[in-house]
Amino acid sequence: MREELLSPSETEEEIVDEPGLRPRTLDEFVGQAELKGHLGVVLGAAAKRREAADHLLFAGPPGLGKTTLANIIAAEMNTHLQVTSGPALERAGDLASILSKLEDGDVLFIDEIHRLPRPVEEVLYPAMEDFRIDVVLGKGPAARSIPLDLSPFTLVGATTRTGLITGPLRDRFGLVARLDYYDVDDLQLIALRAARILDVDITDEGAWEIARRSRGTPRIANRLLRQVRDYAEVERDGHIDAAVAADGLKFFGVDTLGLDKASRAVLDAICRRFNGGPVGLSTLAISVSEPTETVEDVYEPYLIQQGLLMRTPRGRVATPAAYDHMGMTAPPAAPTAPGLFDTDS
Repeated sequence: MREELLSPSETEEEIVDEPGLRPRTLDEFVGQAELKGHLGVVLGAAAKRREAADHLLFAGPPGLGKTTLANIIAAEMNTHLQVTSGPALERAGDLASILSKLEDGDVLFIDEIHRLPRPVEEVLYPAMEDFRIDVVLGKGPAARSIPLDLSPFTLVGATTRTGLITGPLRDRFGLVARLDYYDVDDLQLIALRAARILDVDITDEGAWEIARRSRGTPRIANRLLRQVRDYAEVERDGHIDAAVAADGLKFFGVDTLGLDKASRAVLDAICRRFNGGPVGLSTLAISVSEPTETVEDVYEPYLIQQGLLMRTPRGRVATPAAYDHMGMTAPPAAPTAPGLFDTDS
């Protein structure tokens, strides 16, 4: 691994000059306190032993910082980062080519690792455990396997669907961590940091207004900040306070709970077209012109988290809170059938 580390002043200068908003160090990474503590120990121990860090798997919804953490790990260990994704690795040879080019201590980040084809995944097993792969030359009876030693490396996997990762692959990671949604205070700090980098004039109250509508996700907070910045520059004097932030978010269709037009369309379809449900996923997806995967993975988790939607064996059901939020009157509850042991009183 490379010996020279960036000084704090050099790191800060690079961050200021960086057009992106990703933090570069664990200290700058806001939120996920427990995970940061675990990573601090894992990376610190690896650096002390002058070895590659153990393999790491990050799970959680999109936008919570899995890719950012991979960049931070490479920066903290002062090594190179190689980025790819599960769908991009179609053949075992694709992965073998990447692994053979890694240097001592490098970090290989595989996004959506649960989508690795099975033959490619099996190449990872000896690579992760023994830093070795077997390259097959030729075909048929003349085929022969040649072992190829690899430089010690750290594999960082990211997934939004932990249940789709096979047991043999998951068990080979030294640390499996799940990223949680962020609270409003952490998102406010993230919005304020992004505002400093983007040179946006914003108050703490304006950042809080953006944070509370960001659905617990830093990526959404940064996106909403950019939208409010554009609104403030065109429609106002460029200064963002709570009132300007609220007006800007309303202009872009983000309501007080952080629901956008598509999320509200899902609720509207259940409440208005299907009388509150239950309605099947496929029917609901067709009614809002979205793929079933998008409805299930993108819109539903936050609606369920906010208590606006329920999944039942018969389908999706809107809660009374959904009707209140949409400004509708909930239909009367259907009478329940008497139970087996119910008696007339």
